[in-house]
Amino acid sequence: MRFVRYQTEEKSPRYGWLLDDKIGDIEGDLFSEFRRLDATTPLSEAKLLAPSQPSKILCVGRNYAAHAKEHNAEVPELPLIFHKPPSALLNPNDTIILPPQSQHVEHEAELVVVIGKRGRNIIAEDAKEYILGYSIGNDVTARDLQRADRVWTRGKGFDTFAPFGPWIDTEFDPADAVITCRVNGQMRQMASTRDMVFSVGTIIAFISSVMTLEPGDLIYTGTPAGVGALAEDDVVEVDIEGLGVLTNPVANA
Repeated sequence: MRFVRYQTEEKSPRYGWLLDDKIGDIEGDLFSEFRRLDATTPLSEAKLLAPSQPSKILCVGRNYAAHAKEHNAEVPELPLIFHKPPSALLNPNDTIILPPQSQHVEHEAELVVVIGKRGRNIIAEDAKEYILGYSIGNDVTARDLQRADRVWTRGKGFDTFAPFGPWIDTEFDPADAVITCRVNGQMRQMASTRDMVFSVGTIIAFISSVMTLEPGDLIYTGTPAGVGALAEDDVVEVDIEGLGVLTNPVANA
């Protein structure tokens, strides 16, 4: 099943579910008890929003060996985690804004895990029980600021630097799916999720040993090699096999 957040001219933002090319509303709490109403809203008439409102966005750095290598960095022995603020979230098709403080902003195509229920000290074998589903993300990064600061908060945290969507897929299998990133139709990144250094279960176990995961929280699981610069008027497409495509244009501030 695929869940969305959406709005139309007649409706305020709300959760829904997809049936072919139509959306049905969700009555109740998507992360607890709910029921699906009839799918009557054409997808073409809805604006899709980031499909979760997380309390936190966790990210995993250098989770593909080839990406670590392209930055002359070691593959970490434990998951290397960092935060993006929820204010960085960006809806599908909305614009990535290049901040004036940076001269070099890059795309990073990523698989995103959406947490479905509260958990702490989760063991890897039980991680599936805490996952609502999967989505697509772009860990947009001001690379020059990331390198200058040594800590990553500023380089990763600008508004619009966490594109996410277009939906949450509850049946997606993350074991071996191809992730690609295209900029203006040209291929930049391509790899399989099987190349991740740390699996989704290991990542959830590690993060939950540090902090409580809440329903709706997001985990960006790392990016393959091939990250590259973005410029005004670019269009970025992150495509994950069997999951969909996340598209965002780019503009200067």
